[in-house]
Amino acid sequence: MQEPIRVLAINPGSTSTKIGVFDGEKQILEETLRHDPEELSKFDHLFDQYEFRKQLILDTLDREGINLTRLRAVVGRGGLLRPIPGGTYRVNEAMMNDLRSGEYGVHASNLGAILAYEIASKLNIPAFIVDPVVVDELEPIARISGMPVIERRSIFHALNQKAVARRVAAKLGKTYQECRFVIAHMGGGITVGAHQKGRVIDVNNGLHGEGPFSPERAGTLPVGDLVALCFSGKYFAGEIMKMIVGKGGLMGYLGTTDAREVEERIEKGDKQAALIYSAMAYQVAKEIGAYATVLEGKLDAIILTGGLAYGKMFTDQIVERIGWIAPVHIVPGENELQALAEGALRVVRGEEEALTYPPEPVRKDVE
Repeated sequence: MQEPIRVLAINPGSTSTKIGVFDGEKQILEETLRHDPEELSKFDHLFDQYEFRKQLILDTLDREGINLTRLRAVVGRGGLLRPIPGGTYRVNEAMMNDLRSGEYGVHASNLGAILAYEIASKLNIPAFIVDPVVVDELEPIARISGMPVIERRSIFHALNQKAVARRVAAKLGKTYQECRFVIAHMGGGITVGAHQKGRVIDVNNGLHGEGPFSPERAGTLPVGDLVALCFSGKYFAGEIMKMIVGKGGLMGYLGTTDAREVEERIEKGDKQAALIYSAMAYQVAKEIGAYATVLEGKLDAIILTGGLAYGKMFTDQIVERIGWIAPVHIVPGENELQALAEGALRVVRGEEEALTYPPEPVRKDVE
């Protein structure tokens, strides 16, 4: 009997590194390696951490009895790169140079490709990334903002959105490329994408600027009022950004980002908590409705995913408003390690070709 393909998946966060070992689709190990912020503060730059994190990963795998020579591939979380189409990319020097330079932004996820490459190269096996947040498949019409000096950008939960799209498509007896979905990833940030034949042709920029408010982000705001606030003399630029990302949404109104706490408060009769929570569901439903128009109302399904999808009180309010548009599938959680492993497996099995970074032609962002 042929041994299953073994893959190591790595997902670095700001104070943790999550790792998973998979035999085919079956996960045989999952560990979250916590990093003391004081320990990380010893490193001057993000990329100075990679050796420290790599050794922790290797020590953990050794302690758990994982034979590295069994690995067929290592896959890391994709970081902030130039805009690229979705897919599984082989890690190369061009990718690592862009991640190290921080030209497109600095985030802990930038370490994913480098950690994967450092481990894989010693084993003479390929290293990959899968569907990073910068996946950009927008149609030209979707890039127009209404102000010539600002172009709409695609920054969203690409990894999870595309993974759940494939799973739901399989349930429907179709491939992802045959389907039309509207998918709402609902976590600390909320992104809603219009998926058409394997491409996300429109999506809100969930990083800081568009879409529904979320547990910690303000989402789309009345622009005139925001401009007035910026020039009121009361706030510095950093304070405004913190109100938009970090202290917006549930945090701004209710002082918490924990949806479970909000639901407990509602059950105890907190009317303000009920209003704000319903408003967040209302805005998600409105965004789904808007993206349904991008697909002319011809949808195979609407998919609700991310951490907030565990909350029945929340999803029920959304489904009540959108259930008439298309069948609704609820796929809670993010399952990022699984999604990374599945992307690598598709390439190792020959079901997909590994993509080369950067793809040609390279689309330049508006300055």
